[in-house]
Amino acid sequence: MIGAPEVLPATSMSTVQLVLLHGWGSDREIWRPLLAHLRPWADVTLLDIPGCAPGLAAEDVPDFESVLDAVLAVAPQRAVFVGWSLGGQLALALAAHAPERVSAVVTLCSNPRFISASDWPGISNSELDDFRSRFSVDPAATLKRFRALQVQGARRPRSLLRRMGDVRRECLHTSMASGLKWLADIDQRSLLADLSVPQLHLLAKGDALVPIELYRSLERLLAHREQAVVQTISAASHVAPVDSSLQCEVLMKGFLDAQGLCAKDKIHPAAPAKLEVASSFSRAAQSYDSAAALQRDVGNRLLSMLPPQMPADEHDNRVETIMDLGSGTGYFRSPLCSAYPQANYLGVDIAEGMIRYARDRSESAGAWLVGDAESLPLASASCDIVFSSLTLQWCYRPEAYLAELSRVLKPGGICLISTLGQDTLRELRQSWEAVDAYQHVNRFLDVDELQTSAVSIPDITVTFHREQYCMHYERVAELLAELKTLGAHNMNQGRPTGLTSRKTLLGMLQAYEEWRRDGLLPATYDVIFVGVTKLLQEAKMEKL
Repeated sequence: MIGAPEVLPATSMSTVQLVLLHGWGSDREIWRPLLAHLRPWADVTLLDIPGCAPGLAAEDVPDFESVLDAVLAVAPQRAVFVGWSLGGQLALALAAHAPERVSAVVTLCSNPRFISASDWPGISNSELDDFRSRFSVDPAATLKRFRALQVQGARRPRSLLRRMGDVRRECLHTSMASGLKWLADIDQRSLLADLSVPQLHLLAKGDALVPIELYRSLERLLAHREQAVVQTISAASHVAPVDSSLQCEVLMKGFLDAQGLCAKDKIHPAAPAKLEVASSFSRAAQSYDSAAALQRDVGNRLLSMLPPQMPADEHDNRVETIMDLGSGTGYFRSPLCSAYPQANYLGVDIAEGMIRYARDRSESAGAWLVGDAESLPLASASCDIVFSSLTLQWCYRPEAYLAELSRVLKPGGICLISTLGQDTLRELRQSWEAVDAYQHVNRFLDVDELQTSAVSIPDITVTFHREQYCMHYERVAELLAELKTLGAHNMNQGRPTGLTSRKTLLGMLQAYEEWRRDGLLPATYDVIFVGVTKLLQEAKMEKL
């Protein structure tokens, strides 16, 4: 009944579980802009809800109680339920229906009684009746008009409307009339006042469907509840999760922190901060290609592993997309486009400076996005092939990285990855270890850790193999300068905070001399090649 849940792990250690419930005429994609802000501190479950989501057919006309049971059947054992629009009414009902499963409720642009009353702001009954009549006659045109109402009050309504996508007639289903009936019938005001769980209600000042006057009404209704908070989001429309995602996250996180529901992040002790990684590679954009000999060699090896044709798509989607994940300066855009001339190219990198550099120097073909590999700003099942060369080593939660690949790949899609293993730069690491106890060289993930992470991700098969590459230098200074030029210098938390003394530096250089062979100093790169395949439905069932 419920659309298959999509579970997105946090990008750091977390005990917070969020279940996101969309409103009528929408689906889980309404939450996509908010995910990058939520996933640093929460595990997120997304659902498509019958009676609300276009394209989600139901065998029977869904009733409200059965939808509640279906949500609980796929939700974590205890979670914060976040509901937007009609989804807010679902979240409130779940808290009353199964309080032991709900640690808090957050509603966005939602009204516990959608229809106005003499003492309650809302939409008039006649307006909703007219809307329901129009929907029964022409669902597509009515839903298109509804989306136009949703973006009223936004700073850039036309741009926002385009981001929400087109309404396709074949995606509409008669079960959606159930959701409109719920909006007409539900009155949760007494339920709301009796809830014992913490509750946060966020209203948008520019909302054309849930009037801002509701703020005072909710405050009066909840005055006796210490754990109930009502707040407003400025310059936002009804689709606040899309047009004001950062504001929504800040208010939600602040509320949950105050309730003691957010655990403090436990960051991998060797992991550099994501912002530092992005900043370092952004600064290196102008000079990167001049020093990227190894990167080109490894990337070309990965290119040789690409299949000659696009993988089969069980849904016969005609739009084909290849994502270059960790695209850097865009060096591999041309060979990827040549290999698959019919496909759309998409370059994604966490470093804004790299994306800006690549975009400024690329031809008209292709698109570029700033994005974190552990929280991609892409729809599910949107990529046929993912090419990711020397990016995974900057992600210290491989399970989150692989889970995102599983999510964005179409069934039958593949991803080819190269990354650096723990023996990378062993000569430099051991030379530093001979003179002090600081961490001077970036540490990389072991292949065993990658294999363990892969086993935990459903719906994919993963293969591994390793190759060693060795670069040679006349002086250690050449290697250090190259790492700095690439933006790959030491960024770990265990690095020394002050200047290295001359005595220590000379000791490291002397220790490195022990590695000299035939007049040159080696620098070993332990390269792990990973192949990921998203299972087709038939193979998925066999795996289960």
